[in-house]
Amino acid sequence: MPIVLAPRNRELKIVRIAADDKTKKHLESLGIATNGTVTVLSSDSGSVVCKIMEGRIALDRDLSAKIFVRC
Repeated sequence: MPIVLAPRNRELKIVRIAADDKTKKHLESLGIATNGTVTVLSSDSGSVVCKIMEGRIALDRDLSAKIFVRC
């Protein structure tokens, strides 16, 4: 499921990132990579605030629709 539809406050595993190589490399530098874990803190009208490692990151609607996770 896309991260925008994922449940809040649960650790999720990133299974796929459906973006171009440049975007994938940028996300990897931020700590968002396939087989990594993420926790959704809030989700509002498509934008998502996530906890990655010890930091928080905000993803816009377009990017959050391209990150797929599994519970």
